Amino acid sequence: MARGGKKKPFAKWSMHQALHSEVSSLLVESGLEFKFHSEDTEIGCINDRDSNIMGRFTCHTSTCSSTGWSSKMIAITIREYSGQRYNARVYHQRCKSCKRLSRPLLDDSYAERVVYWLKKWSGVQVVKPAFSGHSKGPHDRNLCEGCKAGHCSQEDDDFFSERFNRFVSSESSAID
Repeated sequence: MARGGKKKPFAKWSMHQALHSEVSSLLVESGLEFKFHSEDTEIGCINDRDSNIMGRFTCHTSTCSSTGWSSKMIAITIREYSGQRYNARVYHQRCKSCKRLSRPLLDDSYAERVVYWLKKWSGVQVVKPAFSGHSKGPHDRNLCEGCKAGHCSQEDDDFFSERFNRFVSSESSAID
């Protein structure tokens, strides 16, 4: 508990410096080396991109009936700084049942997405990765902290969003 008996609010996003080694190993094949910039700021940022990654959330409310959920639409803001540095802000989501914020456990898409943009900004020829998986439901903007902060790329031209939206459209057409 914070001073004065008030609970400290749960963070609406997080940075995942522990995943830097995965990012570094993927950059090596292109001869690139970036350091993780641990300061979560836009100051000094020379490139940024909102995108989406995938992962799993767990609700930690003991009285909640939800055991957790997976998401193929986790908002992320990737930033490049001078001096071959980067960071990525990963936005949290709220539990559908109790509305408590949850921090995701990320899959390989985090490193793949960060590396894609770092390579692109560095002038390395990149191929858009293929879409993998499908969503079990629509993206709920009210539960997504990325949407609330204006950083969810669900509706922009990001390659992941494009393929996701095409996939959802083809699935709903097949059902009709």
